[in-house]
Amino acid sequence: MIRLLLVDDHELLRAGLRSRLENEDGFAIVGEADSGERAIVMARAHQPDVILLDLLLPRKSGFEAIPELLEVAPDARIIVISSQAAPSSVRRALSAGAAGYLPKRASDRELLTAIRQVADGTDYVDPELGAKLVVDRGSPALKSLSDRERDIVHLLALGYTNQEIGKQLYISVRTVDTHRAHVMRKLELETRAELVMFALSNGIIGPSAN
Repeated sequence: MIRLLLVDDHELLRAGLRSRLENEDGFAIVGEADSGERAIVMARAHQPDVILLDLLLPRKSGFEAIPELLEVAPDARIIVISSQAAPSSVRRALSAGAAGYLPKRASDRELLTAIRQVADGTDYVDPELGAKLVVDRGSPALKSLSDRERDIVHLLALGYTNQEIGKQLYISVRTVDTHRAHVMRKLELETRAELVMFALSNGIIGPSAN
């Protein structure tokens, strides 16, 4: 059972989320909040698995609330659901600690996929927003990666740990660490979520994967 906390200052929008989720098997809504301060109180009390968080909240923004939510509920995973689609907003939310980012126009199917994926420990960003972020960051083209670096990106984007990658590629964990650090510097990425976006946008994973 995935326990959810809904955070949005508009009752109508929370009601919409609630109606989409409360009858879905495997989900339980444990609380709702209309502000960042209230969300922190609810997160501490209910320890949700996933927090669905708007960014435009009164007094304390979603950006500001993310680290505080993770402090009081360290096992929670946060998915931002926002009308803000600028790459800078996506990047700021992910850097603050969010594990996912969806536009408010996301379909029911994408919402459910994102919640399940994030609850399972894998980051999720709407592919269209991810593509915009990669372009905005000016990341090098896929051809800049060596074959080994592409293998590392592929496995990291699929959620494998460094230890699991080492076993699959028959290399040491230290070598994986070295490759991973090199790839992140080369692509000018900071988080695993951004690496997933790069992989999706360049066909390393997803429907267009080679």
